[in-house]
Amino acid sequence: MKKLVTIALILLLASSSLLFSQAQKESGPSYVFAANCAWPPLEFVDENGEIVGFEIDLVNEIAKTSNVSITIRNVAWEGIFAGLANGAYDAVASGVSVTEERKKTMAFSTPIMVITQAILAPISNTSLSNTASLNGKTVGVQLGTTGHIFLEDFMKQNPSFKVTIKAYDEVGFAIEDMLNGNLDGVVTDSVIASDYVLSNPNYANKLKVAGTASDLGQPEPIAIAMLKDNTALLSLVNDSLAKIQASGKMDELKKKWNIL
Repeated sequence: MKKLVTIALILLLASSSLLFSQAQKESGPSYVFAANCAWPPLEFVDENGEIVGFEIDLVNEIAKTSNVSITIRNVAWEGIFAGLANGAYDAVASGVSVTEERKKTMAFSTPIMVITQAILAPISNTSLSNTASLNGKTVGVQLGTTGHIFLEDFMKQNPSFKVTIKAYDEVGFAIEDMLNGNLDGVVTDSVIASDYVLSNPNYANKLKVAGTASDLGQPEPIAIAMLKDNTALLSLVNDSLAKIQASGKMDELKKKWNIL
């Protein structure tokens, strides 16, 4: 009887130890990262309703490498930085360009890629090739993106250059409107433009990257953004990115998602 009681006590202690260990693990560091999941191949919702993409995989790899929990929340681009400022989430991983204006309130990780601005057009269009060729045209952009900001600034700096800008909540809406004949072209990040042409079967033989609009702004480093005072998270992300790069996993993910 005593032996049975002793065994039961040992099992109880072992079980309690396991539960305590699990509770410790569950109560460890956890973070929420926001992403506007309408930017293939960086982040988007697939046909199964799953959030996927290069940055989604990268954030999951950061969590794995640093042994923390990271939840990804799909957030509309308009207001995504306001949510970061008010503490709704800890970071933004959503094709965020590093700009001097954003540096005033945000800290940025080591860049994960560099992009330029590109011009998307219907495959039959022969008139668009560079920024100058947009003069007099109706051009779609995603609201609040660097493409939108740069195009407006370019017009202010070049009075003879005039375009009609139509801004959309998602770049996909702009592309659909262009294919419906309501826009001449769409200005967007080069990696996004390439994906719509190379990887999206819905646009096969309908779209082309007509040219570059790189003179709208300097090549843009893309990084993960967080608040300036969140030095612990910045260190965690940068340390993880260094390990991911050194292991070859970064190149593997870029190849998987056709990040050229």
